[in-house]
Amino acid sequence: MNKRLYVGNLLYEVQDADLQELFAQHGTVVSANVIRYSDSGRSKGFGFVEMAEESEAQAAIDALNNSDFQGRTIFVSEARPPRERGEQSFRRDDRGGRRDDRGGRPRNDRSNHDDFNTGDFGGDM
Repeated sequence: MNKRLYVGNLLYEVQDADLQELFAQHGTVVSANVIRYSDSGRSKGFGFVEMAEESEAQAAIDALNNSDFQGRTIFVSEARPPRERGEQSFRRDDRGGRRDDRGGRPRNDRSNHDDFNTGDFGGDM
């Protein structure tokens, strides 16, 4: 059964073939992909490698996690399953408060402003 691995902290110059070559030392690599921005094509600094066997994947994790690759310490772990398209870690409309909350004190709470309640604003009238 294929095992997918996450590889993080890659140099932006790392190519798919570089990952393929690195992980092939530890078993059969089914695929190796550096994740890139769709608009610029620049690397995001991480990628995924799919190994043919679980034992090979574990050997690659043991050998390569926290190791030096092209001058950077890379991180290798078992990849988490992809999220569903609608399932995100945040929602655009969920900003930690009520929808009408703009911060500060609640709109209808003026009890801390005695001058407002009494009409005395300190000016000579």
